Amino acid sequence: MSEPLDVRLRDEQALDEIELTSDLIIAASEHPGPLTQQQVDDILGIP
Repeated sequence: MSEPLDVRLRDEQALDEIELTSDLIIAASEHPGPLTQQQVDDILGIP
């Protein structure tokens, strides 16, 4: 039998990456065509 998941374990960097990926997926699904590089950069917070 496997050990239960320790919900206290958190990987903040992984959670941040998941959030950024989610933001990109949502933006892409709401946009009528491909996102431009500038739009992607804006979503990711890259100046």
